[in-house]
Amino acid sequence: MKIVPRSFFDRPTLSVARELLGCQLALRQNDTVRRFIITETEAYDGFSDLASHASRGKTKRNEIMFREAGHLYVYFTYGIHWLLNIVTGPAGYPAAVLIRGAKSVDDLVHYTGPAKFTKALGITGAFNGQVLSRQAGLWIEAPKSNQTEPTIITSPRIGIDYAGPIWSQVQYRFVLRM
Repeated sequence: MKIVPRSFFDRPTLSVARELLGCQLALRQNDTVRRFIITETEAYDGFSDLASHASRGKTKRNEIMFREAGHLYVYFTYGIHWLLNIVTGPAGYPAAVLIRGAKSVDDLVHYTGPAKFTKALGITGAFNGQVLSRQAGLWIEAPKSNQTEPTIITSPRIGIDYAGPIWSQVQYRFVLRM
């Protein structure tokens, strides 16, 4: 499979969030590589996005979002869950795509929900700040070229009512219809 180049992520966040659907997330654990088809994403785009961790400025927690595209922003939430995000766009502009769901290529188990997904894969804060790559043990591969054009559903993001009536309703969630 062809690894998606870092330049893929150095584009508008909404485009990356949509185009990640159908790509494969590869995870190397010891001598085994597990692959998952990305089925659900959410975009968090810039300072004005009140659902974004960056809406209040740069902090120790979110500083990864301000780095170059392709960095992994993995944070702990509710004191129990790790969530996996990929930084998008130019350095200095805080934007990222949350991986919300994926389907295992090997056993066809479908993990829906970002916490269930990271728990099943064993993704922890150890990945935070790394760049997507084989060296990091986590990378993205392009969909097979003979794959049909995916059907994508958009909807508001989940669990962000705190962001107010506008930002909680923007269509920044993308789901691959299976």
